[in-house]
Amino acid sequence: MASKPSFVIFFLMISFALVQITIAGDPDILTDFVVPQNVTKVDGSFFTFTGMRVLVGSKPPTAFTVLKATKAEFPALDGQSVSYAVLEYAPDTINPPHTHPRSAELLFLIGGSLQVGFVDTTNKLFTQTLQVGDMFVFPKGLVHFQYNDHPENPALAISAFGSASAGTVSLPSTLFTTGIDDNVLAISFKTDVATIQALKAGLAPKH
Repeated sequence: MASKPSFVIFFLMISFALVQITIAGDPDILTDFVVPQNVTKVDGSFFTFTGMRVLVGSKPPTAFTVLKATKAEFPALDGQSVSYAVLEYAPDTINPPHTHPRSAELLFLIGGSLQVGFVDTTNKLFTQTLQVGDMFVFPKGLVHFQYNDHPENPALAISAFGSASAGTVSLPSTLFTTGIDDNVLAISFKTDVATIQALKAGLAPKH
């Protein structure tokens, strides 16, 4: 049987490892940066993302739109534990309830106003009305939303993430467009199958 001091040291080592796993975002890399296999030349252009230029001088949005700079769009972010998104909200539009499983989100409002909120693991709702210049943090993995309730003015925000690939799980799409059985959803939401089918029809892609 292990001595008490040995057991304590072992317990502390396991606890430390679990804490590191819990707080870790992207995996650490052993090089300064990661170069994709299909890239043969690395210069300043590799570390430059020009995808946001379309925002300069653009017309006000007519719907809610997201322009991302993750490692999928900007490969130089791989291993750097950071990414961005620019969120444009037309009047009276919403970024529906969703989660980011691999990162918290730090939103900075640079135009208009937004109603924002998230729900924690005790089902407590935290909401706030943001004005230009405000920042709001959505904790990692929690369901959250943003809503531009102004009938005429658009809103514009930038979100930063502590992951090169934070991931997005949209609750409406995940629940109603992925083929989950109607009866499962009807029982879960304490409603009938016809209501579930109507929700699915409303969320179905428009052709």
